Amino acid sequence: MRYQGIIGHMARCTAPVYGHRTSSGRANCPACGGRGYGGYGYRSYSPPSYYSTGSSGSVRSSGGGGSSSSGSSARPRWSPAGSTVIYTPAEVTALTPFRESVEKRGPYGERRDFFLCHAWDDRRGPAKDLHDQLESVGVSVWFSEKDIPLGIPFLREIDKGLAKSKIGIVLVTPALLERLRAEAGSIADRELSALLARDQLIPVVHNTTYEALRDVSPMLASRNGLNTAENTMMNVAAKLAELVALPA
Repeated sequence: MRYQGIIGHMARCTAPVYGHRTSSGRANCPACGGRGYGGYGYRSYSPPSYYSTGSSGSVRSSGGGGSSSSGSSARPRWSPAGSTVIYTPAEVTALTPFRESVEKRGPYGERRDFFLCHAWDDRRGPAKDLHDQLESVGVSVWFSEKDIPLGIPFLREIDKGLAKSKIGIVLVTPALLERLRAEAGSIADRELSALLARDQLIPVVHNTTYEALRDVSPMLASRNGLNTAENTMMNVAAKLAELVALPA
């Protein structure tokens, strides 16, 4: 009966779809409500094989000044031994399909690891910060600020960049939400439309919330990703770098 209760709880829980990124997110979950993780709790449940909980079982923060979405740490199977990067179980669940795709496809040759979609207003701010952090840990990034020379047709180069990249990153900021809300057919809107048509798309939410994103793009908000409320930009870059790193 205990086992059946756990399964029933998980079937109602919205964490696998929306995550429990904030206390309000947990409060809105029909299974967990305002009771933390309900009467059963995830700690009594054996985790799936794609991650293992921390050996101490202690509650740990995922960095960036915000608490982790589940209150516990996990290590995905692709994280190398000795890595100091801390993941939440929700992050491992969200990133596992991307890792499986990377492993299935193998080396990409000339392709970039990531295509970075961002608002024009962020090109010299958070978008450049994320780009620089990724490149500092050895990740290749298609970034319009460096990859589109002056005088070259913009949209055609973006199309080429999308085709030559393994995974798309959408940097979700207040500026991006404003662009998407006000300018249908903008560059960011076209990039996002192309990325949404692919399975390989990771939102990185920065200085805003999934609730605000859901008001503008429910399709993008339905995809779990990373959040700088729970990670520094450096930690986000480290997790993305581990995600695409393949054994030599």
